[in-house]
Amino acid sequence: MTNILINSLMPRPSLCDGPGYRTVLFLQGCDKHCEGCHNKRTWDIHAGTSISVNELEKMIREKCKNKKLTISGGEPLLQIRALEELLEKLTDFDICLYTGRDLKDVPYNILKYLKYVKYGPYMHLLHTTTTPYVGSTNQVFKEVIHIEKSK
Repeated sequence: MTNILINSLMPRPSLCDGPGYRTVLFLQGCDKHCEGCHNKRTWDIHAGTSISVNELEKMIREKCKNKKLTISGGEPLLQIRALEELLEKLTDFDICLYTGRDLKDVPYNILKYLKYVKYGPYMHLLHTTTTPYVGSTNQVFKEVIHIEKSK
């Protein structure tokens, strides 16, 4: 049984973390440490709560009734095996992944489960409050259907 480190599952849904009224899961651990990060408490890979992927799936299904989930962090791709296992269990969900990595760094085995992806590091000097779903103007938010899913 695989465990995953989480920081939190937001108590209330968000309108700012992807299209629609979305539940947001923050995974624990980040190696980017972007200047101006709004979520520094997710950086320490040794902090957070370790939970089985099966138990997390149950929690998400209980909390996220409309099946719109955004997975953020930290950096979700640091826990790629557990993330893939979780996504395999949530194939009936509309999933958005936030990563500070480049799109080319998101493996097909993750990308194939997503409806949306936000990629690119946060850059404090390019901070924006007017571009939907991103923190800085260098970041890209895309519907996965508009991305060629090649292996």
